[in-house]
Amino acid sequence: MNQDLPIAYLARHGETAWTISGQHTGRTDLPLTERGEANARRLGERLSGLIFAKVFTSVLQRARKTCELAGFGSVAQIDGDLVEWDYGEYEGRLTVDILKERPDWQLFRDGCPGGESPEQVAARADRVVGRVRAIAGDVLVFSSGHFLRVLATRWIGLEPINGKSLVLGTASLSALGYENSISHAAIRLWNDTHHVLTSTGQGSARVHASATSS
Repeated sequence: MNQDLPIAYLARHGETAWTISGQHTGRTDLPLTERGEANARRLGERLSGLIFAKVFTSVLQRARKTCELAGFGSVAQIDGDLVEWDYGEYEGRLTVDILKERPDWQLFRDGCPGGESPEQVAARADRVVGRVRAIAGDVLVFSSGHFLRVLATRWIGLEPINGKSLVLGTASLSALGYENSISHAAIRLWNDTHHVLTSTGQGSARVHASATSS
């Protein structure tokens, strides 16, 4: 990566009980699993040697604990805009069950009844983008999967519906930056999970360098 231009690194929180079950986890404040904690430490090893002008984290414990175990708890600032999508009536539910009631439902297009619309999440993401871009130097952000997917779309000037095409694993690392100049925002790295321990105890080999649902 071109270190002449600043980079915003995005870290998704580690595994929770609901990321295993596939339940929508918005504002429910779940802890990490034991493996989630182990992968948060491995994420810290992946970030070793990098220097950040600022570190931000969601207030939710799954993000804060990931940040702490990765080694950045003492320097991180809580940013209220980094919380996960508010799923409203769909909190704790499985996508397959929601689709039985609403076969055409898409989170990134329709949002959630009693929760946030894509436009509301995008507005939060836009505020984060503005704050990050005002910082001289690299930035590290700890948050949740669906919010980070919207954040990436807004970074490159796309509508939030495009977040449906950006898959993110738990404890993954991504990077937003620029190509050649700050007028050309780009996704530099996406869903790097090489450092993540899977259920078999082996490291994952998944990494996507370009835009490709969780």
